[in-house]
Amino acid sequence: MAMSLTDEQKKSVAQWVADGASLAEVQKRLSSEFSISLTYMDTRFLLDDLNLTIQEKPKTVAATDDLTKATPAPGPAVPVGEPEGPPAGGKVRVSVDKIVRPGAVVSGNVVFSDGQSCAWQLDQSGRLGLVPQTKGYKPNPADVQEFQYALQDELARLGY
Repeated sequence: MAMSLTDEQKKSVAQWVADGASLAEVQKRLSSEFSISLTYMDTRFLLDDLNLTIQEKPKTVAATDDLTKATPAPGPAVPVGEPEGPPAGGKVRVSVDKIVRPGAVVSGNVVFSDGQSCAWQLDQSGRLGLVPQTKGYKPNPADVQEFQYALQDELARLGY
């Protein structure tokens, strides 16, 4: 890996993993505690380089979960949990397609804090692509980072 951590940083990352942190949590803590911004894939490579393995957390469904969100109405490319309208409170909202777009491992939609929507897809090489509905639209960097975190959380929730 091109980026290297100090021995102290490596120990901290190892402790986070030992404490049960998810890959997304490690990525967030690297950013917040060490000001190191890595993509999801780079974080995975870092953990591989450090010979660290994320412990799988058992999947449970709480009795209060609304399971109807996980079973959308039939039809082509019906996304799970499709955002409706601009998100409240300036948050980025992510949905995952039930039927994956051709050429993608996983795909979906995102609504950024300014209300603009983009389709997204993750290819077999781990590259994330955005296709804006408005030609020439580019989300602000803070929204992109929030989108990456939200996407990781949503994919982990769905078992990817």
